[in-house]
Amino acid sequence: MTVAGKEITDKYLKGMSADGFAADQDMFTEFPYRTVTTDYNGCGWLAVYNLRHALDPSFTDLEAVRSEMDRMHTFRFPGPTLMRVMREYLRLHVPGWKETTGRSAAVEAASSSPVGIFRYNEGRVPHYITFVRQPDGRYRFFNVDDTPNGGDFIEPMEDFARKHFLHGNVIALTVGN
Repeated sequence: MTVAGKEITDKYLKGMSADGFAADQDMFTEFPYRTVTTDYNGCGWLAVYNLRHALDPSFTDLEAVRSEMDRMHTFRFPGPTLMRVMREYLRLHVPGWKETTGRSAAVEAASSSPVGIFRYNEGRVPHYITFVRQPDGRYRFFNVDDTPNGGDFIEPMEDFARKHFLHGNVIALTVGN
């Protein structure tokens, strides 16, 4: 398997969970996105890949997500995935998604959704992560900065929000609520 024309390496595989989710953005050092590499600013496309994989576990085409979202950026400069690009991609590939803005409203929408993406500030840096509801009602979170195992962990939605939604606006992009 290749991504951006590069063969998948052992280091890359360390960034993936056993069940096929992109769990640790820091391992994606070889894959371009915008004008730098995914480890620097690829959280948006990784979150979208994880969302699509959660909705359809047979979906494993990392390269399709990365290359399409990369092409959607009009201006070539480093930075996070623009919300315009996120919305456009979801409109094309994820029917029935919903956007909710504001910390309380976003957490409420996420709490009633089986899967979604948060855009929030981790510290003072914009970041996207994916969440997937587990059978016990808690959520599995992927690619959360500065967490063990690359940010693949399970906890209640409220606990995650209390620890991570400390600065700036929060946006939830949810499916199935």
